[in-house]
Amino acid sequence: MHYLLHLETSTKVCSVALSKNGVLVEVLETSEEGYVHGEKLTLFIQEILQKAGITPKDLVAVSVASGPGSYTGLRIGVSTAKGLCFALGIPLLAIDSLRCLVELGKQKYTQQTIISMIDARRMEVFSTVYSSDGEQLKEISADILEETTYSAYEPFVAIGDGVEKLKEFWKNRAITIDASVIASASGQVELAYNKFLDHQFEDVAYFEPYYLKDFVVGVSTKNALTPKP
Repeated sequence: MHYLLHLETSTKVCSVALSKNGVLVEVLETSEEGYVHGEKLTLFIQEILQKAGITPKDLVAVSVASGPGSYTGLRIGVSTAKGLCFALGIPLLAIDSLRCLVELGKQKYTQQTIISMIDARRMEVFSTVYSSDGEQLKEISADILEETTYSAYEPFVAIGDGVEKLKEFWKNRAITIDASVIASASGQVELAYNKFLDHQFEDVAYFEPYYLKDFVVGVSTKNALTPKP
């Protein structure tokens, strides 16, 4: 019996999920104006294990959002995941926060190109693009949004907490903007289980989140965002 714990803290959402053999069992999460990961994360972990009637010793691995996203949120999530893995002697799995969003979006939009976005401040986002058949069309990058940004991928669905600001800004484009699809640990389940089966484990001692620090404010991405060849 493979129980995996999943932690998502890369945005304002504090989310914990539990899966068994690659199937979601339970998810607990909250999205509040202030970051509450430090207060809620361990409480959610305790509660979700109690609901399932298991103990931490029943876990075979822990997956955690690896970024990009909130510096503070990622630090809390990764530190908590590392602590559990050290204490229990189980492997750590890193799940790309934007890819996790894409997995959630695919549940609703099965035939569309999806751009997942995490808010970075003002008109800036962290983003990636996936086709309807699961091919990554644009690698993760930090972008300043303009009126025609990502036009090469239209029509597409934009999801994540970075899209709320775009409803008016992009209203005349061939784009579906869905701000209801946001970060959740439930989106890690399939990705994490596949990594677990393939033994794609992280070094618990040295793993660090992907902060994507190389963002340069004021640099336009209008001409830089082109599909992969």
